[in-house]
Amino acid sequence: MRITDLTYRFPGAARPALEAVSLTIEPGEFVVVAGLSGSGKSTLLCAVSGLVPHFHGGTFAGSVAVAGRDTREHGPGELAASVGSLFQDPETQVVLGTPRAELAFAAENRGWSAPEVARAVEETALALAIDGLLDRPVEELSGGELQRVALGATLSARPALVCLDEPTSQLDPVAGDELIGLLRRLNEDGDTAVLLAEHRLERCLGAADRVLALAGGRLAFDGPPADFLAWALTAAPSLVPPGAALLAGLGLAPAAGVKRARAALRAARLAPATGASALGRGAEADARGELGRWDAILPRRRGGRCASQAALELRGVWHEIAGGAAILRGVDLRLRAGERVALMGRNGAGKSTLLRHAAGLMAPTRGRVQAAGRVALLLQHPGDYLVHETVGEEAGERALATVGLGQLAGRHPRDLSGGERQRLALAIVLGEPDGAAPAAVVCLDEPTRGMDRAAKDALARLLDGLPAAVLVATHDPEFAAAFAQRVVLLADGRVIADGATAEVLCGGTYFATETARILGGAGGALLPADGVALLGREPAGLRA
Repeated sequence: MRITDLTYRFPGAARPALEAVSLTIEPGEFVVVAGLSGSGKSTLLCAVSGLVPHFHGGTFAGSVAVAGRDTREHGPGELAASVGSLFQDPETQVVLGTPRAELAFAAENRGWSAPEVARAVEETALALAIDGLLDRPVEELSGGELQRVALGATLSARPALVCLDEPTSQLDPVAGDELIGLLRRLNEDGDTAVLLAEHRLERCLGAADRVLALAGGRLAFDGPPADFLAWALTAAPSLVPPGAALLAGLGLAPAAGVKRARAALRAARLAPATGASALGRGAEADARGELGRWDAILPRRRGGRCASQAALELRGVWHEIAGGAAILRGVDLRLRAGERVALMGRNGAGKSTLLRHAAGLMAPTRGRVQAAGRVALLLQHPGDYLVHETVGEEAGERALATVGLGQLAGRHPRDLSGGERQRLALAIVLGEPDGAAPAAVVCLDEPTRGMDRAAKDALARLLDGLPAAVLVATHDPEFAAAFAQRVVLLADGRVIADGATAEVLCGGTYFATETARILGGAGGALLPADGVALLGREPAGLRA
């Protein structure tokens, strides 16, 4: 793929979404695209797939060539033989009735024989762990399951170049890591070039050969991951992953990935000793004692103003569907007024269903749901909330300022980036309908989808300032650590863990922050600032 002096402006936009971008991607390269929300990442992928300009229109200058085809002369349909694309809204890319049909579609269009199609479907389904979903109706799938199906449809025909826009945004930590591993295997074994736009860089920098950073539609950086981290520390701090931020805070050179970060700490004689994990010994009493020991050293977790009365309570809630299957199984959950709670669990665990019950959109088969007032709910698909021609018509001036979109009041909602649309939907949900009292409970379903780290931090501060109780379903442990006092972990529709944030997110592998994984859970450190405070003032015996 070769881009030469590409400048593109959406119809009616005040400035170009991409400006004077030139770059080349060779066969077999694994390239990560970084940048803040609205920096042009999604637009770049649309240009590579031919959606810009053929679908979006606008003003296009320069050239894009993919597999020798100029995108000005060949539309998305022709380019699809060489380019597989997955964008931020997978629900808009699934058009057939079952996952099996979706995965077979691209291979059939390539003219493959029936045995070749069947093999491609089976291999892709196994690689993405969706083999058990192949014959289920797509309308029964969760957001994360739907994202994996859309990804499978993109990969099944083995295109020469794969363009992925936030592909892990709705995936649980296990599925997210497996996806990056799968992309790396395709990249190494099949010489498939990968162009991956991602905000959670800690997941993918270790696999990347090269990083592109966009700022204001321009290419601000192009180089290997180690050089990118050194550049980002001064030029774009909000792009620095947690592990690299931890090392930089300790005066060490940043590194990508848990393994390299641990090696850097050992070399500096700062690594926690084996067995020092606050939550790694298996005894709950010891874990709590260890966390208390570090309480005076570590920065305090964000704390809401919790009252004793319940803002939301679920008692023995079941939700059963036709055929006897249960999505929720006897869920007991109580939120106090002003409390901030993160709801976590793998895809299909029942998180979205629980939030819908809390808001009254679904009725339990058995059990009871009680709320102290109005329950506001932001679902996973922000586009469902957007019905007007301008951002200013969607939400009031005050609400837009609250979510940092006041300057975009004149834009069309569909021209916003994924993260900006998410914040706009949040502004709509937080607004008070005519005559309605403020919400007693605010429920958010994957609200950080498409958001950069700075926007996530701003959202955490916003949630911390709300008078309502807050319940957020999220796959992002870094975000959970930033705002939540408590984490509830669901599995197969049951609550399997419910405790203080550090108790649940320290000492594990998948449901743990990068800082916690690097430090092995030592001292309950969840975020880079925690780790810097811990290792900068550690007692005797902590150093290796």
